[in-house]
Formats: sequence, C-alpha cells, structure tokens
Amino acid sequence: MQQEGRSNKDPRAVARELAEQALTAGNPLGWFDRLYGLAESGQASVPWADRVVNPNLIHLYERFKDRLPCSTALVVGCGLGDDAEYFAAQNFKVTAFDISVTAISQCCRRFPNTTVAYRTENLFEMPANWENNFDLVIESYTLQVLPQTMRNEAIRNICRTLSPGGYLLFISRAREESEPRGTMPWPLTRRELREFQRYGLREIYFEDYYDHSEDSAVRRFRCCYHKAIA
Repeated sequence: MQQEGRSNKDPRAVARELAEQALTAGNPLGWFDRLYGLAESGQASVPWADRVVNPNLIHLYERFKDRLPCSTALVVGCGLGDDAEYFAAQNFKVTAFDISVTAISQCCRRFPNTTVAYRTENLFEMPANWENNFDLVIESYTLQVLPQTMRNEAIRNICRTLSPGGYLLFISRAREESEPRGTMPWPLTRRELREFQRYGLREIYFEDYYDHSEDSAVRRFRCCYHKAIA
C-alpha cells in the first residue's frame, strides 16, 4: 500500500531523472542529497533504501567471516545505515559515510544508540587519515550509480582505504562488455572490476549470478578482494 503523502512515481524513474539532470548540469554527484531530501519530505522514495540489511551482502559476509579480521570496517555510501549497523553487530568498529547530509542525519535519528561513526564524506575527497586504515571495506551498489568516467578514481580511492592484509566485500549490477550501458543504475563489466587488481588487490572470490529478490531477476557480480601485507 502506498504510504500517505508518498509519491506514486516509480522510485527508479525519479532517481534516473535526478541523475540525468545532475549530469547535464555538470554536477554528477549533486543528485544524491536531493533524492534523500525529496524522500524525507514524502515526494519520492530512494529505490535502494529498503531499511533492511542487504541480503546479498549477508551471503557474501557469511562466506568469508571466519577469515576476516574483526576490527575496523568502512561502509562506502552507507545510505540509511542498515548495512553499517549489521557489521557493528558483528563486533566491527564501523565508520560509515555517505555524500548525502540528509541520509547521514536520518542514520543518526534511526539509530540513536549506535556505535557506528556516521560521516558525511565524498568518496572523491576522503580524509587523508583514512588511507590504509580499515581492515574491512564494504562497497555494495555505489559504483553502479556513478558515471563510467568516475569509476576508475572511485575504485582507486576505495582501495587506498584498505589496510595491508585487509579485505573488500563488493557487490554491483553486472553486464557484458558487448551489452548496452543501460540506464542508471549502470551495471559494471568484468573489465572494470580488474581495476581493483590494478590498484593492488587480489581477487579471491568472484561470483556472477542472478538475484531473484526483486520483481525481475537482476544480474550481479559479488566479489571479495584482499590487500597483501607489504
């Protein structure tokens, strides 16, 4: 049932429209806080903000939890905080960030007694002291909402946050190189994932699968990377 005061527009259509407007205006990151603001006022919905832990991420974590150091963790593009809270419950010391001021404000209201350090940060302008600082980094569904031209730098910055010996858990939509780019969220290709290895990570797990949890099956990549100890 549609909540009272909520927009009846397709959430992905609204997000795509905002993303296109931001790209046209030359501000490709400017639409995220606008979307969260519209959602907060009941004029839109954030299509990826289900207010539950990402089940695809739980599956990946369960597969590797016995080898992951239970120490510091960074959640990239944390949205409304459900994934961050999940890893805090697994006894990680979690830092979670999002470019949206509104999203981070909602995290703090939703979880007033949280142990997570929520931060408003830009993936392309992260604090210098985050470099080599986290034993576990979680990135699910962030790269896929970035234009292709920005992904290489985003991957490099993600890799830089990992401490030597650390692990990255990664999930995204997937497509073949020969397939059309499609609409936002823009699926990644296998070639794009090789950038993680170019920036010093070793791929220790790769899965190309179909996620049937949505209305129609979605092809995804699910990966785990490891940063060697120098």
